[in-house]
This record gives sequence, structure tokens and C-alpha cells, in this order.
Amino acid sequence: MAFEFQQTEGFILCCLCGVKIRPNPSNMCITCIKGQVDITEGIPKQVPIQWCKGCGRYFVPPAQWVMAELESRDLLAFCLKRVKNLGKVRLVDAGFIYTEPHSKRLKVRVKIQKEVFANTILEQSFIIEFVVQNQFCPECHRQAASQTWTAVVQARQKVTHKRTFLFLEQVILKYNMHSQAVNIKEYPNGLDFYFTQRSHAIKFCEFLSGIVPIRMKTSEKLISRDEQNNIHNYKFTYSVELVPICREDLVFIPKKTANALSSMSQLVLCTRVTANLSFVDPFSLKQGNLQAAHYWRLPFESLATSPQLVEYVVLDIVRTGQQNGRYALADVAVVRASDFGRNDIQFLGTTHLGNILHVGDSALGYDLSTLNLNCAELKANRRTIIPDFVLVKKHYPNRKRSKNRPWRLQSIPKEEADGKRTKDMAMRERDDYEYFLRELEEDKELRQNVNVFKDPNFVKRDLTDTDDMTDGEEAPEIPLEEMLEALSLGEAPAMGEDAGPFAGVHQAPAMGEDAG
Repeated sequence: MAFEFQQTEGFILCCLCGVKIRPNPSNMCITCIKGQVDITEGIPKQVPIQWCKGCGRYFVPPAQWVMAELESRDLLAFCLKRVKNLGKVRLVDAGFIYTEPHSKRLKVRVKIQKEVFANTILEQSFIIEFVVQNQFCPECHRQAASQTWTAVVQARQKVTHKRTFLFLEQVILKYNMHSQAVNIKEYPNGLDFYFTQRSHAIKFCEFLSGIVPIRMKTSEKLISRDEQNNIHNYKFTYSVELVPICREDLVFIPKKTANALSSMSQLVLCTRVTANLSFVDPFSLKQGNLQAAHYWRLPFESLATSPQLVEYVVLDIVRTGQQNGRYALADVAVVRASDFGRNDIQFLGTTHLGNILHVGDSALGYDLSTLNLNCAELKANRRTIIPDFVLVKKHYPNRKRSKNRPWRLQSIPKEEADGKRTKDMAMRERDDYEYFLRELEEDKELRQNVNVFKDPNFVKRDLTDTDDMTDGEEAPEIPLEEMLEALSLGEAPAMGEDAGPFAGVHQAPAMGEDAG
């Protein structure tokens, strides 16, 4: 008969209370371990959180505000992230405990685990109370203080279009220079930016001077004063006048200015408007840059602007061999598109677009044979020979007016300052905006200061659609690698940024174009 051993479990006595327990590395019972070790030590039981009463968002340091509903998973995650040292233990479970909405308290029951001795894991539950503190977010604070401004920057340009402000808006958005503005008002010939601090207005004016040539005047108005304490409250106005010369404008510059610019012809085209004005002589390919200080010392206006451009058709073109950078001189024979097939009126001349244009292409230019040239400098130089036309750029006549584009631009919400907008004004602004979008597609240098976002709602049309079919050369488009991922409507700015109350990608068309 085999002998069977029966194994019995051994017990020991707790080293503190003497209770019989199973052996463990601590030699203590559960009650004594809880009394000797507190795994919640270092975890705060009361945590303050900031909540904006205006928009209902919670503050995430250092500068982000997030939206979360009461007792939602997002709010629970936000609260747990605000608890220090919670990452040193293992979080098992967490959930809200009901509190009155008006109590300004949020209670969360948390269950955690932590290894206290070798192979000994202790689990404990406790309650963390979150105290809700009222704090205005920067956006709500600026909206509440929209009328309590200290300084205003009045940007104006004496032109018949808004192409400069269309481009200026995109540059402001790219560098987030509107974040300190409490309000922005739109006028027919410019924009007003209101700031609560004078230093913010000065910084904004300095930014504008680096984008376009400006001339600034400063004025101040006394609002109140305390003679006993020698305290005076002023409101400051910065009147900023933008140079009235825009990109693609035909300009007749003074003789002294022409001599300073490599002795080029007085009749030139403006090719770029940055902190300086860039000109090209379409008859000799000479190029020059005019500084803002030199322009305001001897100012002049445009002889013809982009709304006066006329479409031409190239009948013949012969290069002369002369080239300067991206420009090539050529002799060209053109006819107005409106006269094509109706009469035999042709124009012979010289153009700087010899490396771009070919026979049969369309080009936009100024018809100086019929244009009324109102320029005092030109009248004073009667010996100056004015050509019949000046070509400015290549044109794509088969491109649709309302093109289905896979990208969008940001826009700054602006307040209308002069009441209702007429139908003609809306149509003119729509034309300016479409012109700006086309220039963005054609000019890569212009897109360097513009953030182009992918349109998530873009639907590519069928290639068999006759509206999208063209017989000639296809119009240039923005490549996909230059587009940024689009933000959702009303999405909060990235952490660490203060995008202000006017950030976001909007479906409504913005206003902007090359700085001129």
C-alpha cells in the first residue's frame, strides 16, 4: 500500500499585528500594509482648472484652450492630465462622481495600483476634486474689449482695386500678426486694425513696412487725465499709406528716378512689390529696385493698372537674342483679340516676354493707342515716344472663370464699417479675388508668403466634362506638395500659439493678391 503525502499550506503571523496570514515578502497583512504605505502620496487631492465662461473651453497650458462637455471622456482625459505624479502609478479605473453644476467642483474617483514591495502590488481608490476657476480666454477677452482700444492702424491705398490687401491678408495670416488685434474693420480703400496696447500697433506697422512700401503718420488724442497723479490716457492713430503702385502696373517714372535705376527708360513695368519696388524696362530688359524712402521723396503714380489690360493674340514673334534673367527681348506682331477676324489692324513692337510667348498665344497688355494717358510727367516730356502697346504677361483664355480648385485660402473675418455692400462692389471684389487666385497659380514666388491649404471637400470633375476641356496650353496649377493639410472649420490653434479670434480656414473667399 503506497503512502500518500498531503501537502498543507503554511501560515505565518503578521509582524505588526500578529494575525495569521499567508507568507508574503513583506510579512505583513493587507491592513498593516495600507497603514504603513500610502501609494497616493505625492498625488494632489485637489487640483485647480481654468474654464472660460464666454466660450465654455478649458485651459491647457501653456496657451491652448479645448472644448469638452461635462462628464465626457474628453473632460475626464483633460482632468487626469492635470494631476501631477499620476504617471508614477498604474491607473486602473477612473470615473466622475456627480456634483451640482453650480458648485464649481468636479470629482473623479480614481483606482490605482503600485508595487510597494517585491512582488507585492497594492491597489487603492481615492477621490480627486477639481476646482473650476473662471478665466477669460484671449479670444473672449478681445471680443469683450473690442471697443476699449488704445491704438488703431489705418492702412489705406489709393487704387481702384483691393489686390494689395488680398495679398496682405494672407501674409498677416501666415505670420499670425493679427493675433493681438481686438477688432478689424473693412473700408472700401483699406482696413483698420484696433489694438489694446500701443506697442502692438507699433509692431504691426513695422511688420507692414517689411511687406510693402508705406508712409506713416502718427496722431494722438487725449481721453482723460489725472493732474494730481500726472496720469494721462491717450488714443493713438497710425495712418499708414501704402504705395499706390501695384504689380503689373505700367509706370512713367521721373527722369531723375530713371537715371538712378541704371538709366532705364521712363516707361517701365512694375514686376514686384515688396519692401522695395521692382521695375523692368520692356524695351531694353534693364531692371531696377526702388527703395521706399526714395519713392516717397519723389512720388509718382501708375500710368495704367491691371483693370485696363487688353487681350492680344500673337501673330508672329522673333527673338533678338538679348536676354536678362527670366526675360528675353523679341520683336512681336500682335492683334487685339476683339479685332481678330474683323479687321486687319496689326501692331508691331518689342516685348520682354520672348521666352514665354509663341505664335498663336494670347497675352494681356496695355493698349496705349486708345488709352487716355493722364500723367503730368508724361506731358512735360513731349519728346517721349509712346509705343502702341506694352505686353505684360501670358494669358490663358480657355481657363474657366469659376475653376474647381483643390485648395483654399484662410481668411480674416472683418467687420463692415460702411454699412451695406452694393452689388457692384461685391462683383468687383469677386473679380479681384479670382484674379488673385490665378496669380497664385502662375507665380511661384508669390506663393512663398501664402499658406495654401488642401480643400477636404474637393471633388475632381470628370475629364470628359466639356467645361474643363481646353484646346491650347493648360493653365498652370499649384502642385500638391505645396499644399498644407487643411484645418477644420473653427479648429483651435496649435498648442503654444495664440491665433486670436480671427483664425481658421473659412469657406467664404478671402481678399488678397500680390502686394500690388
